[in-house]
Parts: sequence; structure tokens; C-alpha cells
Amino acid sequence: MSFFITGTDTDIGKTYVTRLLLNALREEGKDAVGYKPVSCGDRGDAMVLSEASGDLPLEEINPIHLNTPVAPYVACMLENQTVNSEILVQGYRHLSEKHDLVLVEAVGGWEVPIAPNYRVSDLAVDLALPVIIVAGNKLGALSHIILTVEAIKRRGLTIAGIILNQLQDEMDTSMITNKGVVEDLTGVPLLDHVIFNQDFIDIDGLLQPQA
Repeated sequence: MSFFITGTDTDIGKTYVTRLLLNALREEGKDAVGYKPVSCGDRGDAMVLSEASGDLPLEEINPIHLNTPVAPYVACMLENQTVNSEILVQGYRHLSEKHDLVLVEAVGGWEVPIAPNYRVSDLAVDLALPVIIVAGNKLGALSHIILTVEAIKRRGLTIAGIILNQLQDEMDTSMITNKGVVEDLTGVPLLDHVIFNQDFIDIDGLLQPQA
């Protein structure tokens, strides 16, 4: 079973969490690889996934790269480029045919525009994979998580779970309490709460059959 990994925003640790998941899955003997369909600006995220996937070629991990660090739709306008959604889908299919499990790390949040009339949410629908939501654990996270959960459900996709990622070392009241209420507020399982600089992750929830 492969998964589509989205975030409640950009810079909330999707790549960090995806790398932890890949490491844990591969330690369990799973033939798991990462996939970054499109990236903008620094290509470092794709490089991290390439290394965590057994040093697969960067072109397989990240078929489309744009130089400008903005949403893909805007980067294409600035660079006079286009993103063909079929390339993104075919890139996933290529990996899924050779490997047991693919973690597809999307760019930014759920509705980031990739091309005219094509967003991250549309790519998720085309791939039809269970979705993992990565959320930065901070004040305001609950609203961002609830909005993302509701948007995913409207597209008819299964949500495999939520991963709270601790973005800083010190914790305030909101960070401490978020993990205790997020399941009740969304009806979605909390797969793990990743502490700042944690180098492991709980994958038991992912290895259970999806409803």
C-alpha cells in the first residue's frame, strides 16, 4: 500500500517526516521509496528522498523541477514552462511497478496550484492513494488540520492518519494539548507526534489494513 503525503502548509516538515517513514519501513524489510512529483527552488527535498530510497536516480524521484521557490503554477509562469500532470502520474506508476510501497510527497499544502486548473488535490485524486497529513505542531494547527481533513474528504479520498511534527524544541500549551484533541475533532487517527529532532517514527498504524 502506497500513500500520498500532504501538509497543512509549506515548511512544516513533510520531507523530514517522509524520510523517517521511509527509514522505518525499510528497516521493517519493506521495499519503500519516496516520490517528489514536482519541486520548486532548492531540490534538497528530492535529494533527501533519493538517499532515503536507496540512492535512486534523482530523475525518478523528482521528474519535474522548477527553479523559482514559489508555487509550481507561478514558477511555470515566471520560467515560461508547463507542468504536464500525466508526467507526474506516470512517474508514480513507474516507481510503483518496481517497488512495493511509494510515499508520494506533495508540494506545499492540499490546494497548492500546480498548473492551470490542476492542484495538489487533483494529483491526489488521480493517484487515488490514502492520504497522510503532516501538520506542524503549533498554535493554529487545529484549524489548519480540520480544514485539510474536510477538504480531503470532499474529494472522496481515505485519510490514513495525521502526523504532528514538532517544529521547535520548546513546547507551549497549544503544542501540548493539540495531540490530545486532534483525533476527537477530526475522527482521523493520530499516527504519531514527532518530537523536535526525533530520528524515529511509529509506523504501526500504517501497516494496518486501510478501511
